[in-house]
Amino acid sequence: MPSPTTPHLTPPRAMVFDWDNTLVDSWGCIQESYNRTFRHFGMPEWGMEEVRANVARSLRDSFPILFGERWHEAREVFTRVFEEIHMSHLRPLPGAGEMLADLADAGLYLAVVSNKRGSFLRTEAQALGWSAWFGRLVGANDAEADKPHPAPVHLALEAGDLAPGPHVWFIGDSAVDLQCAVNSGCAPVLLRPEPPAEGEFPGHAPLCHLSGCGQLAGLVRELMVPISEF
Repeated sequence: MPSPTTPHLTPPRAMVFDWDNTLVDSWGCIQESYNRTFRHFGMPEWGMEEVRANVARSLRDSFPILFGERWHEAREVFTRVFEEIHMSHLRPLPGAGEMLADLADAGLYLAVVSNKRGSFLRTEAQALGWSAWFGRLVGANDAEADKPHPAPVHLALEAGDLAPGPHVWFIGDSAVDLQCAVNSGCAPVLLRPEPPAEGEFPGHAPLCHLSGCGQLAGLVRELMVPISEF
């Protein structure tokens, strides 16, 4: 893995973030919503390891595989459960709010691309007081296709009159985020406590791994300091 300070990373002009488990802790809410949906259909429930391994794509992409012809019914059950519980589970990850404030103050364009339903995403951002920091919050079904398709990235950057490129970092915690970054031509950055395992992301390896929000904010400050100030 190259050092974050090598030329592999271009100083950013914009940063596109995943939402769940990149900026907010969502695993408990996701597990409960899936398991109550599985219970409705008499299906085996998932432990947290299975949830982490299997949940990343949007419902319209993943539910036909999980539930077959009854996927629309499953989506209705899941959505109803999630709507009931997601605000009570809403917790920002350590340092996320401070990091976003720092990045916005530095003049960077910030956006979110999530596979969470757009209305839920924007409700959560508003409740946290984060909405003003983002040029656009794009959720599932807001674009013609969801992550890892590049369409939601183009929609997210459109509001800032920006095009994808190495100056746009796509930051997330999962393979689908890194795939989306590569598919859209952005710089893939992995943000999670665990470093990538060898061979974990074939064809879409991150340019760097950062273990938390504070480390990301520090890296951006380092890269954006003009050489004349050293």
